[in-house]
Amino acid sequence: MSSTVFSNLIRCGRSPVGCRAAFLPAPSLSNASFLSPLSSLLSSPGVVQIRRSSGTWLYRDGSGRPTTWDSFGIWDNRVEEPILLPQSIRYGKPIPQVSLSRVGSASLLGLRQVNEDRFQVGRLSDNILYFAMFDGHGGTQAAEYCETYMEKYIRDALQQEQDLQKSLTLAFLELDKGLLTHLSYLGNASLLTAGTTATVAVLRDGVELVVASVGDSRALLCRKGRAKKLTTDHTPDRKDERQRIKLSGGFVTWNSLGQANVNGRLAMTRSIGDFHLKNTGVIALPETQRINLQHHHDTFLALTTDGINFIMNDQEICDVINQCHDPTEAANVISEQALQYGSEDNSTIMVVPFGAWGKQESSLSGYSMSRNLASSGRWS
Repeated sequence: MSSTVFSNLIRCGRSPVGCRAAFLPAPSLSNASFLSPLSSLLSSPGVVQIRRSSGTWLYRDGSGRPTTWDSFGIWDNRVEEPILLPQSIRYGKPIPQVSLSRVGSASLLGLRQVNEDRFQVGRLSDNILYFAMFDGHGGTQAAEYCETYMEKYIRDALQQEQDLQKSLTLAFLELDKGLLTHLSYLGNASLLTAGTTATVAVLRDGVELVVASVGDSRALLCRKGRAKKLTTDHTPDRKDERQRIKLSGGFVTWNSLGQANVNGRLAMTRSIGDFHLKNTGVIALPETQRINLQHHHDTFLALTTDGINFIMNDQEICDVINQCHDPTEAANVISEQALQYGSEDNSTIMVVPFGAWGKQESSLSGYSMSRNLASSGRWS
């Protein structure tokens, strides 16, 4: 990165809208390769001098207020996260730290007797974060196994393959084998009918986002206020999936509600588990998608189970979340909204805020119980 570009990242005082100093954790600047150019830049005309006290970079007036890069028009004060300095230098733009403590989640039982949804947030390494959503069926065994072991299988896969798409694919397939061994060991043949969706997102360096999915749980990215789908449901409604099932020896039927099912039993064509249907084309091979985040445009990542995404369409979810103050409030509002709109299933959502959180205005003027339900859900 040129000195001009880097100087622009910390320039202060001459912007017509004002500018704040960067909140840079001391460990990030321990490397001498960063200190030398930084010291020379701070002595340049027009750059506000900042100093370090107790590991925090402060205003020149010693006020001690940690600051964000909001004055660059990047993100709101509601997301006061430090900058990932090495990544920012590498990519040539400020990259905020995505904090796991700010991730919002909610899971409601609905009208079901048991909540079979599971979700998980974690850190795979210093620079890789992990977010996962599982919606079990036929019992909780498969979803619970994924909740417990998916992170381990991804870690193991990353030891063999650094490409995130390939490592996630390997982890899904190995986890499916592990689940079969686990359920077989229990000696109860009925447990082999348990299965689960799996939608997993990993974020490397705060920029590289990769999503892998089987089943009908979803991942969406809100970019410039618009919903961007990162997954496609694996259902027999898809012509390519239906054809694959038939070529594998299975068949597709439709129930009285018009819902397609594999062999009259399962409403999805890919899943973890469901071993009684493996010989009819139900597979654990995920579809993956890679995308680079644009923190000045990307507001959040949302992972949802079908109790939400079959009753609310992607843009509606995006609009409602953008009206909320923080991710936890957003998750609670969405899950409650799905039940009010008529969802009878478990309703689970995870909201991961990015750099543009709080910057997008919703197109909704309010909520209405009389809205047309036919315009939302799977058939939108």
